[in-house]
Amino acid sequence: MDLSMTTTAFELEGYKVTKTLGIVRGITVRSRSLFGTIGGSLQTLVGGNITLFSELCEKTREEAFDLMIAHAVERGANAVIGVRYDATELMSGVTEVLCYGTAVIVKAT
Repeated sequence: MDLSMTTTAFELEGYKVTKTLGIVRGITVRSRSLFGTIGGSLQTLVGGNITLFSELCEKTREEAFDLMIAHAVERGANAVIGVRYDATELMSGVTEVLCYGTAVIVKAT
C-alpha cells in the first residue's frame, strides 16, 4: 500500500470510499533496555531532548504503523483512514503502542 493512502482524516482528497473493510490495527509491546534506561536517565540531567527515548518511541510507533498497514493489506484495502495511536504502560518500563484506523477501498474521483 502506498503510504500516501493513509490519513488521520476520514476522507482522502481526490478519492471516494467505495467499501469499508473495518478496523485494522498494529500492536507492539516494547521495554527499555538497562543501558537505554541508564543512558536516558543521564540525559535527563542535562535537559533537552532525550534522544534515546525519542528514538525508541519513533521505532515503536513505526513498527505499530507497519503492522497496521500489513493488516489492512491482508483485508484487501488500498487505503486506511482515521489513523490514530494509543499507548498504555503495562508495567514499569514496558509500553504497548497501538496504531489503528479504518481499512477502506477507494477510487479516484
